[in-house]
Amino acid sequence: MVFDFLRRGETQAPAVVPEAKASATGRVIAQMSGGRVAWSPRDTVSLTKQAFAGNPVGFRAVKLIAEAAAALPLVLQDKTARYAEHPVLKLITEPNPGQGRAELFESLYGQMLLSGDGYVEAVAGEEGLPFELHVLRSDRMSVVPGPDGWPVAYVYEVAGRKHRFNVTVPVSPVLHVKTFHPQDDHYGLSPLQAAAQAVDVHNSASRWSKGLLDNAARPSGAIVWKGADGQGHLSSEQYDRLTAEMEAHHQGARNAGRPMLLEGGLDWKPMGFSPSDMEFQKTKEAAAREIAVAFGVPPMLLGIQGEATYANYAEAHRAFYRQTVLPLAAKVTQAVGRWLSAYVGEVVELRPDLDQVPALSVERDAVWNRVAGADFLTVAEKRALLGLPMLESLPETEADGD
Repeated sequence: MVFDFLRRGETQAPAVVPEAKASATGRVIAQMSGGRVAWSPRDTVSLTKQAFAGNPVGFRAVKLIAEAAAALPLVLQDKTARYAEHPVLKLITEPNPGQGRAELFESLYGQMLLSGDGYVEAVAGEEGLPFELHVLRSDRMSVVPGPDGWPVAYVYEVAGRKHRFNVTVPVSPVLHVKTFHPQDDHYGLSPLQAAAQAVDVHNSASRWSKGLLDNAARPSGAIVWKGADGQGHLSSEQYDRLTAEMEAHHQGARNAGRPMLLEGGLDWKPMGFSPSDMEFQKTKEAAAREIAVAFGVPPMLLGIQGEATYANYAEAHRAFYRQTVLPLAAKVTQAVGRWLSAYVGEVVELRPDLDQVPALSVERDAVWNRVAGADFLTVAEKRALLGLPMLESLPETEADGD
């Protein structure tokens, strides 16, 4: 009977109906990303407090990148022209009553560096372009994935109140720009997470230095007591009294250098720095370099000692723009330009103007001279290499094929 039951279960099993979906991995994405990924015990708010508000290296690295990227001159162009005036440029220049272009982009870059995600809200106008642009805090925003794995809404929560932004076609009220995260489909990976351990080491070293200063900036010692009868043990009352006097009269910066009055039988034995104590400062400097590396800032620009990767400050500055500032700015401005293009109904490109970046002036001059001297290139090819739009009408020499 048991075997008959099992056989009946096999014959009565329903047939598997193949699924139809937009993407082969869409259902998997939706199931694996039901909520925000937890950074072990390190959430965005805690990391921001520890590595930005509470760490000078992290603070300076974020400010340096965000301010440099936000200060880059921007150009708006399409395939045929570069615009000096355009509704998109006007909106970016005056995004809202409380911010200008630099403030808006600095907030956006800062959110991406601190959390890996940047969100921009478009306040809809009567028609065409949005009326205002606002950067939203990424720690308050969550993505709502749809059945196919793509976001269908964004939920902004503050003080127990939630506001839902539904993703609409062809334009969405919220632009989400994120950094690459290999293990999450909807949220980016913050440099703070990669630098979290180095931040802990650096903060611990700072607290250790503060404790050393509180103890007169010298290593501790030991008070040795030998009684008249050769005994080396204090009574409970004597121990409590000695501890209280030490805390009241010989600890803290205000008591630095104060002479110690010891009664009979008490002897002070100073302790020198151990080899591990001597290496503590080097550990702090190594942690500072790791934080700078995680953000892509040459340690030389942050004044960190012991860094000699670049020959001079100017070379480190150029590398900082080439490897950190420009890739971030190009990614964000391209996303903003593509997003706003859907509102105006025309394809425009927003990009940094590399020819107006002082740190890259030497390299850009070399590029212009090299392209200008390439006689085997046409005018259209030269303009394409320099990132310039095509001309609507070519010069006569170009039209003749010379």
